[in-house]
Amino acid sequence: MAKYLVIVESPAKVKTIKKFLGKNYEVVASNGHVRDLPKSQMGIDIENDFEPKYITIRGKGDILAKLRKEAKKADKVYLATDPDREGEAISWHLSQALKLDDKNAQRITFNEITQNAVKASLKEPRKIDMNLVDAQQTRRILDRLVGYEISPLLWAKVKRGLSAGRVQSVALRIICDREDEINAFIPEEYWTLDAELSVKGERKTLLAKFYGDENGKLTISSKEQASFRSEEQADRIMAEMQKEEFHVLEVKKGERVKKAPLPFTTSTLQQEASKALNFPISKTMRIAQQLYEGVDVKGQGTVGLITYLRTDSVRISEEADAQAREYIAGNYGENYIAGEKTTKKNGAKIQDAHEAIRPSDINRTPVMVKESLSRDQFRLYQLIWKRFTASRMAQAVYETTNVKIGAGEYRFTVSASKIAFDGFMSVYTSDDDEKAENNVLVGSIDENTVLNLKEFDEKQHFTQPPAHYTEASLVKTLEELGIGRPSTYSPTITTLLGRRYIVKEAKNLYVTELGEVVNQIMKESFPSIVDEHFTANMESLLDGVEEGNVNWKTVVRNFYPDLDEAVKAAQKDLEKVKIEDEVTDVICDVCGRNMVVKYGPHGKFLACPGFPECRNTKPYLEKIG
Repeated sequence: MAKYLVIVESPAKVKTIKKFLGKNYEVVASNGHVRDLPKSQMGIDIENDFEPKYITIRGKGDILAKLRKEAKKADKVYLATDPDREGEAISWHLSQALKLDDKNAQRITFNEITQNAVKASLKEPRKIDMNLVDAQQTRRILDRLVGYEISPLLWAKVKRGLSAGRVQSVALRIICDREDEINAFIPEEYWTLDAELSVKGERKTLLAKFYGDENGKLTISSKEQASFRSEEQADRIMAEMQKEEFHVLEVKKGERVKKAPLPFTTSTLQQEASKALNFPISKTMRIAQQLYEGVDVKGQGTVGLITYLRTDSVRISEEADAQAREYIAGNYGENYIAGEKTTKKNGAKIQDAHEAIRPSDINRTPVMVKESLSRDQFRLYQLIWKRFTASRMAQAVYETTNVKIGAGEYRFTVSASKIAFDGFMSVYTSDDDEKAENNVLVGSIDENTVLNLKEFDEKQHFTQPPAHYTEASLVKTLEELGIGRPSTYSPTITTLLGRRYIVKEAKNLYVTELGEVVNQIMKESFPSIVDEHFTANMESLLDGVEEGNVNWKTVVRNFYPDLDEAVKAAQKDLEKVKIEDEVTDVICDVCGRNMVVKYGPHGKFLACPGFPECRNTKPYLEKIG
């Protein structure tokens, strides 16, 4: 009987996949990458046309030895790593490290870990796609060149332990630019005017917003509502209207539709989980990975609950679409099924090999699996399930009423809407939908309705500066600018927080003094690396490598000389920057000096500034009240 070996990335998948395959299949995990560039040196032979030097990752020797033994026993080896560039690269490294030849090593991919998907992939094995491998290899080499050339410079000029990166430095610049905008912002005053009107025969009053005069809207800012520059102007118009009668000029009834949302991509899932569940980006990715790899579900064994979590496509397979429509018809009714297919037009290239993120089986409702999941797993699965189900449903319909009210030459408006058909909103509403909740008019209003002015309500406002970035809004910006890929958003933000270039307070991201210094150095000495257009262009070159249109070495050959020149110039011209430690009022027990805050691998601690003669340290405690 022939023996087959299936190699996956993570041990969690082993359990899930083993269940689907027969006795003659052995499933083992490589635990991620097995080979990489060495940590202690650049590992790229610049003289020899940028040849990378790969070594076995420390601690992976035993795993490789076990894999070699298993591979020798097998007639065929299936490399079943993740279905993206990184997964392709891991498969290639495995085939190199295990010395597998094309004849007995085959690559298989599946977008979800279900019996059908895994078995179908075994029927369609292929060779390793070297274009995908080269795209990943190019990214790794570019990041290594940037990191290992610029980081030592930051160590020498600022302090040890700093780092620069191709994507992280652009993300840092984006956050710094926003901080500069906020600091430079000068608020402008403006006033709005509402009229509270009583309607004959109704207890509830009507709140009408000032619109303008018979010539049109009066506004001074980009605000939706008409507004005045000063209180005097608002007072003058109020005085003129005191003696006027308020009467209904026209009532317009209409209909507004709200389209069903698209299913999640990696970035929209990260954004929505941040808003709705308050999850940091890294937590969303960690839990989604668990749901994808497989969870023990009572009565069903280990099941992969969602499809692959790194994708920027909103495509859905025909089987999943048909299954969803059947589920919706059975549970909500035929009229809840979406009409035409919803698609997203996107100018940028999409890695469309994958589907959007969706449940692997829509019939496995959140309630059914709740018992088997942790609280956070359940909340994320429920979000993904609801969003996917809603994406296959009919649009919501609102009935709208717009009333125009006259008072002399001035005009006020009242608008209201109520849901006529809830459509997809019976399953899924986002924060924005809830803000636009039903506001219903008092009674029925027509041209004959008698209105009386109760009082005016004038309010002073100030224009607001742009908001600080949150993790969610930063991901959205990176995606819009075409910087990074779904798999890079989370590590980028984690690195910036870990290096203390930015700090997070109540969801908002703030730049630290250290972050400002590093950003300044990068902007002065390496303007092209922190230029978002340059970085986005680099992403499209990597896509070109993936498609086989661009040679990967050409990308590196064109990139390196400018970087090398900039590093040499910066070593010569840059001044040393000293960042002072934060002094506390805690006194050192040994020598009596005020202790300072230092950062170690496990966070903050207090240290004596008299180091090295006084080596006293203490834990750093914060009063939280």
